[in-house]
Amino acid sequence: IMTAGTVAPNPSKVQVVREWPSPKTLKGLRGFLGLSGFYQKFIRGYAQIAQPLTHLLQKNSFIWSSQAETAFNQLKDAMSSAPILTLPDFSKTFVIQTDASNYAMGVVLLQQGHPLA
Repeated sequence: IMTAGTVAPNPSKVQVVREWPSPKTLKGLRGFLGLSGFYQKFIRGYAQIAQPLTHLLQKNSFIWSSQAETAFNQLKDAMSSAPILTLPDFSKTFVIQTDASNYAMGVVLLQQGHPLA
């Protein structure tokens, strides 16, 4: 939702994610990852947090574990506390922050220490 130079997740979608039950099927997991992934720019380290869940999308590997449950709950919590992003001010300096691991990479565009939309 865009208002006065800021962008924030739609509160009704955040509520849907918060109330999403632990997936029991691959279809349920895909639905959750689809919705939470749409808002990944609001969640720092989304790919790393979601890795145990995206691993379950591989053929014949849907076995819900405590690691998957932890990742699922971390994403739900992160959606609830997602930052409000600001629109860029082209008169100010931009900073690009990067991060990478063996299974994920990420980049954030910042201005004055705040992530941009």
